[in-house]
Amino acid sequence: MKRTRRKFIKKSGQAALGLGLLGFAACEDNSNKKVEKEPTKKEVKEMFFKISLAQWSLHKSLGRNEDIPATMDNLDFAAKAKSFGIEGLEYVNQFFKDKAKDTAYLNEMIKRADDNGCKNLLIMIDGEGNLGDLDEKKRMEAVENHYKWVDTAKHLGCHSIRVNAAGEGTAEEVAAAAVLGLGKLAEYGKSAGLNVIVENHGGYSSDGSWLSGVMKQINMDNCGTLPDFGNFCLERGEGWKCIKEYDRYKGVEELMPFAKAVSAKSNVFDAEGNERNMDYLRIMKTVKDHGYKGYVGIEYEGDELSEDEGIRATKKLLEKVGAML
Repeated sequence: MKRTRRKFIKKSGQAALGLGLLGFAACEDNSNKKVEKEPTKKEVKEMFFKISLAQWSLHKSLGRNEDIPATMDNLDFAAKAKSFGIEGLEYVNQFFKDKAKDTAYLNEMIKRADDNGCKNLLIMIDGEGNLGDLDEKKRMEAVENHYKWVDTAKHLGCHSIRVNAAGEGTAEEVAAAAVLGLGKLAEYGKSAGLNVIVENHGGYSSDGSWLSGVMKQINMDNCGTLPDFGNFCLERGEGWKCIKEYDRYKGVEELMPFAKAVSAKSNVFDAEGNERNMDYLRIMKTVKDHGYKGYVGIEYEGDELSEDEGIRATKKLLEKVGAML
């Protein structure tokens, strides 16, 4: 995964998708594609990407809501992922936030991953300050707060930490500050042989053109993006309802040239197993067209299915789409 995807040669011939369907239902790119045929084991094995599991898919079990006791421990994550047939692990720092410098604990995480034949890929970092803060002192505090997680990720054998490009101000002001904050953190990450990757995660970062612009200004091989299929809400209203959303297909297209990881967000599914809010085949074709061959992380956030059922449904959909492509 420690590779640069700064420049890609887009594959020509949009008709190639149709040629590769191999008995699947063919649909136009701008429609909601329904995947009907189950892929064979050979087709799944030959997919252009591998499937990982984002720990956030289990945030309820892991105790994200402080009012509801956790039913699962962070150390059980590897075994849980393997129970779904998934070997790539994407951690969330808040589920072991006091263990960043606990060598014995981190070694146990490594052992659990190894025992289950899993691979530690990245840590998603939240709650360590705004890397796009306009105040230089606060921004540098945020940068330095992230250093320990770079060290933790390196110890675990991960390739990246996922961070946020947040800040208060105009789009131009926050972009300029984010270039400085992310650039400084990426310098530290480079010394550790680690990537610093930014997710579209609310605010300006959910604007694909804004975040891709920040990446272009930073222009460092180890500073990239983690395109999330679902996090393109620019403005929320009452009850956290999204009232202004960026075009997800345009956003993924803009962020993929810098991608070092990909997040397959899912919430609700129709009777055929397709995600109701987005066209997975269209999005994953964009991912493939940019030459990406790494892990795609399942991040189920829905309520209609249980966490386990949502993870399985997302995995099944990714396998169907992956076989088609």
